[in-house]
Amino acid sequence: MNPKTLEPLFNYDHMDRKNGRSNGLTGQDILSVDQFDVDTLDYIFTRSCEMREMVRRVGSTDLLRGNVLTALFYEPSTRTSSSFIAAMERLGGNVIPITQGVQYSSVSKGETLADTVRTLEQYSDVIVLRHPEIGSAKAAADNATIPVINAGDGAGEHPTQALLDLFTIRDELGRLDGLQIAMIGDLRYGRTVHSLTKLLLHYDVSLRFVSPEILRLPLTLMNEVIDAGIDVRETHDVADVIEKADVLYVTRVQKERFSDLAQYEEVKDAHAITPEVMKRAKEDMIVIHPLPRVGEIHYSVDKDPRAAYFRQVQNGMFVRMALLAAVLGKA
Repeated sequence: MNPKTLEPLFNYDHMDRKNGRSNGLTGQDILSVDQFDVDTLDYIFTRSCEMREMVRRVGSTDLLRGNVLTALFYEPSTRTSSSFIAAMERLGGNVIPITQGVQYSSVSKGETLADTVRTLEQYSDVIVLRHPEIGSAKAAADNATIPVINAGDGAGEHPTQALLDLFTIRDELGRLDGLQIAMIGDLRYGRTVHSLTKLLLHYDVSLRFVSPEILRLPLTLMNEVIDAGIDVRETHDVADVIEKADVLYVTRVQKERFSDLAQYEEVKDAHAITPEVMKRAKEDMIVIHPLPRVGEIHYSVDKDPRAAYFRQVQNGMFVRMALLAAVLGKA
């Protein structure tokens, strides 16, 4: 089937006028989940469902034909980099991939982030950036005249991961309000936890935070949760949450964030999800994980239909397709 036959499906401009809505994202940097409200989230998720249907029907479209994305990754990435690349190519655009390590770019010669961004925007329409320093995405955006999308800035935020996580929860369970969501593992350094927690403050949810003492959620973020009136509890034991949780959001203890490796060894296996643990969970719950995993979910759990983390991975491409289309003015 010719992708052009899908033109009515992607006539977003008409759909927006018809519904009296504007996506509000055209030409915008995507730096933090603080940018999103419920209406914008609903918009992105509706477009994500349409992207999924398009991919299943015909595989690709030429919606972003003529546009170029630069994937600039100062840290290793498998899912985020490849899903952004796949998203752009599924939409008919092109990609400049700088994803095998910036040691092969002019950064190795001492080039600053600002100069790198100013250079790459000469060839691109959007830059997707991952960087080890908190605030790096904003710094890049301040020096760019094209949209910059934050693909993770150290222990700060990972907004597009949070969008796909939230989309997965809603897609799998059919709702967001009324759910109890347990976040497990590295809550101190886990940028995916930080971003998803902020998005969940828009909904009527209960939050349970499970971690070793040294990896507790940062106090500033916990205060945001409390100020939002969310029902929240902290614990060190998965057994305290497993029976009532609708969602287990499991995260890796990040070795690269520890300066003291002895501390890492002490806590890395503190909260393993096993088939025995899952026996106590509800039948209509899900387990998700931003991946990669290093033992915190046993491989034998993969056969459980409640294990949604690889469906979650695929959702990342659909959500990023919707976001790229919106930012580049095609939604």
